[in-house]
Amino acid sequence: MKTRRQSVILDVIQRQPVRNQEQLRRLVRSAGFDVTQATVSRDIRELGLVKGGRDAAYQAPMPAGSNGHAPKLLLNRAVAEYLTRVDRVQQLVLLRTGPGQAQLLGVALDGACLPEVLGTIAGDDTILAIAPDVRRARALVKWLEGMSKP
Repeated sequence: MKTRRQSVILDVIQRQPVRNQEQLRRLVRSAGFDVTQATVSRDIRELGLVKGGRDAAYQAPMPAGSNGHAPKLLLNRAVAEYLTRVDRVQQLVLLRTGPGQAQLLGVALDGACLPEVLGTIAGDDTILAIAPDVRRARALVKWLEGMSKP
């Protein structure tokens, strides 16, 4: 439940500016989670969200020294932490995660804007990533498998 809720929070702040906890609480409630201000506050702290940018809205933290490559660094971390298996059929890439982790990985994958990914659909423990062609699907699988190995 917590993982799903935090995935929704990351998705919400990526899609629109959220400037305060009450606004975030309302948006998370509208997504189907009965949350209190204290819960939202804990989630903000655990996710490491910071306020910034032109609109002073919540955003995921940028790792030190990332030089603007934060989305790809977040994807690298999410792949290493959540990905358990990758399969490919033509230009479709199926990613498996633990329960409740697919949306977190899906948000990171979408946020990285990789040329190998046209779009994703995330469920509870499965993500379908669609590549533009078979060659780029193979490249995506190779990269994902390399990142997920310890």
